[in-house]
Amino acid sequence: MKYYIPNQHGAWSMLALPFVYGLMVTKITWLHLLLFVCWLLVYLFSFPLLQWVKTRRAERYRKPVLVYAALLVPCAAAMIIAKPGLLWFALLFLPLFGVNAYYARKRRERALINDIAAIVSFCLIVFPVVYVGDGDSWRLAGLLFALALLYFIGTALYVKTIIREKNNPVYYRASILYHVGFVVWGLLLPFAVLPFLCVLLARAAIAPRLGLTVKQTGILEIVFSAMMVAAGLGAI
Repeated sequence: MKYYIPNQHGAWSMLALPFVYGLMVTKITWLHLLLFVCWLLVYLFSFPLLQWVKTRRAERYRKPVLVYAALLVPCAAAMIIAKPGLLWFALLFLPLFGVNAYYARKRRERALINDIAAIVSFCLIVFPVVYVGDGDSWRLAGLLFALALLYFIGTALYVKTIIREKNNPVYYRASILYHVGFVVWGLLLPFAVLPFLCVLLARAAIAPRLGLTVKQTGILEIVFSAMMVAAGLGAI
């Protein structure tokens, strides 16, 4: 099953949180369930596809790619028939996926630029969710998109200070400075958001000094992502 199930644990939070943010500012309909199924299948399809690009091992990844494609195509077709405007949103994802494919081909998928491209892709789902619900709160959707984007970019920096760059003081300082800027940006938002951003700053400063394991870090990220749901509610 390792060829079918992504091993990037943090991606599950990125898959869910922006989707939830979109639901916060639009009317929830049954089409959102179908949209989430499509969104999940897009992620599951892209995982073996990028692994195929990276390893060039068609024999390993052809079957999961075809399985997920067979599930995705009818779901996506039904979604587009119901909401044809989704095709325009889909165009936003293509260049970002191209960046991910490029870094996979170069076997540099841990590069920060690649992480940011993937994060932008995940966060963009806010807008299709609002569109499917016939929402018109695009300003709030943009605010929640920015909140999710800045949170996950900060998380990418912070996780590197714990795992791959744990002995690199440059990354640690960059993570701290980034989160300070995040807090400063939060001063422009409703006050209810600020405490959550201060918690993230404390996380960036303290957690890398605790010797956390990868598993512990992943479990904590579930907690922080749940916290950011509350932050999203505070922002609107």
